[in-house]
Amino acid sequence: MTATARLNIIETLYNYSVMYVATPLDSTFAALADPTRRAILARLAQGEASVMELAKPFAMSQPAISRHLKVLEQAGLISRGRDRQRRPCRLEAKPLAAANGWLEGYRRFWEESFERLDGLLEEMKVPEKHKRRKRGDER
Repeated sequence: MTATARLNIIETLYNYSVMYVATPLDSTFAALADPTRRAILARLAQGEASVMELAKPFAMSQPAISRHLKVLEQAGLISRGRDRQRRPCRLEAKPLAAANGWLEGYRRFWEESFERLDGLLEEMKVPEKHKRRKRGDER
């Protein structure tokens, strides 16, 4: 078995786990883990686009872009509509809002931790200032 065939099997298994096994939050983060998919979402944040429009900036085939779109669609991050011959893709905000809500708890945790650290550092500076004054008074 060639290295390319092994890589295709691994990618297929990974995509299967993202699309069919994972929770919605897991699917969102797994879909966001790929830089191509993040770039597609960034483009869709500007407005809807066709598959061909989304494929333009990437050096990959249309089927490869379609696989990325399928992962994004299965994660609920995009939807595809019908407009005559065209199937425009559009960004769906709900999964991103859920991911942001999950991350928000950690942001608050780290902000509080940094505030406590700032307070501790300030406390440590105070005795040092007093020591300098005392040394200055003795001279």
